[in-house]
Amino acid sequence: MRRRLLLTALAVTSLVVLVDLSGAVDLGPVRASAATVLGPLERLVGPARDEGRAAELSATVDAMLGERGDGGQLDALLAAPGLDGTPVVIAQVVAVGRSGPAGPERVTIDAGSRDGIEVDRAVVAAEGLVGRVVSVAPWTSDVLLLGGPDVAVGVRVGADGVLGEVSGSAAAGAPAPEPGSVSLALVERGAMAPGDDVVTLGSVDGRPYVPGVRIGTVSDVDPGVGRLAATGRVVPAVDPTSLDVVAVVLPPARTTPRPAVTPSGAG
Repeated sequence: MRRRLLLTALAVTSLVVLVDLSGAVDLGPVRASAATVLGPLERLVGPARDEGRAAELSATVDAMLGERGDGGQLDALLAAPGLDGTPVVIAQVVAVGRSGPAGPERVTIDAGSRDGIEVDRAVVAAEGLVGRVVSVAPWTSDVLLLGGPDVAVGVRVGADGVLGEVSGSAAAGAPAPEPGSVSLALVERGAMAPGDDVVTLGSVDGRPYVPGVRIGTVSDVDPGVGRLAATGRVVPAVDPTSLDVVAVVLPPARTTPRPAVTPSGAG
C-alpha cells in the first residue's frame, strides 16, 4: 500500500514539476490542490524513503520540546540571531523549485496551516534568513527564497546600522548581482565596506521579517558615481542548495495589554 501511494505521489508531482518548468501554464490552483492532496501522502511515505532522516528530525523536535538534550542542529537554529524569545515552527525542506540566476527560487516545507503557518512569515535557518512563506496548504507551504526576483528585504548594514535594501534584482544604475549573490542598495547616505554584516531591519508586527536576522556579508561595493547612496553585492549566509531543517517565525505574543475603554454613554 505504501509503495502504491509513493508511486502515485511521484507521478503527480513529476507532472506538475514538468509543466511548471515549461512556464506555459499558471499552476497556482494546481499547486494548491496538489499540496492539499499530496501533503498527507508525503508525510505517510516520507519515513519509508529515509528512516534515518525521519528519526533524526524527530530527535530534533524532541530536543525543542525539552524531552532530549542532545543539542546539535536544532540548538544552532534556535540560537540564530533575531529569534530570541520568538515562537517558531520547525519544518523540513521536502522539495525544491526551479532555479534562477542566484540558484533555487522556491522550496516546499512540510508544515502548513494546520501547524499554524501563515502567508508572509519569515523562514530562517541556523545561518540566517531563508525567505518568506508565499503560499500555504494544510500540510505544506511554499517559501520564496532570498535572491528570488520578487524578494526585497529592508536591512541594516555594518556596525552603524546604515539602512538599505537587499534584492535579487539590481538597483537602478548598478551592475547585476553575480550568481550566488544579491544586490544591496543603501537608502540613506552612509558608508559600507566588504566584510560588513547585513541583518534584517524588521517589518511592522514582524511580518514578514523580524529584526536582526542575518542576511549575509557585503562582498563588494560600487564606486557610486552619480548616485546619492552606495550600492553593492551581498553573499547570503544561507546556501539554498543545502537547506534542510528550518524555522518559520510566528507572530510574537502580545506582552503589553491594550487599556480597556469605558464608554460614557449618551446622557
